[in-house]
Amino acid sequence: QVLLVESGGGLVQAGGSLKLSCAVSGHSISIYAMGWFRQAPGKEREFVAYDDGSTYYSDSVKGRFTISRDNAKNTVYLQMNSLKPEDTAVYYCAAGIVVVRTFSGRYWGQGSQVTVSS
Repeated sequence: QVLLVESGGGLVQAGGSLKLSCAVSGHSISIYAMGWFRQAPGKEREFVAYDDGSTYYSDSVKGRFTISRDNAKNTVYLQMNSLKPEDTAVYYCAAGIVVVRTFSGRYWGQGSQVTVSS
């Protein structure tokens, strides 16, 4: 069984930074594309970023967020800078595949709340 556990969320002021971590157990992440998604209250879950050896970002976070992975630690990260109130959401990491630049998650974490105050 593959388990993903996010951490690092919290409350931050607009303009601040947070770094989310996603620790994976049960299988090496080296064979997976790893992605981050988020879901704000009352909204659908939306794609944030993925890393399948190359990185790809949604337009809303490009230039502010950075996805990275440490295969030795079996952990994926999301560095979030210049945070805005509209970045407030529950952030989820996922392990899956990428087909034609579309990430499909097979395993998901439980989520980590990020709240950005204005």
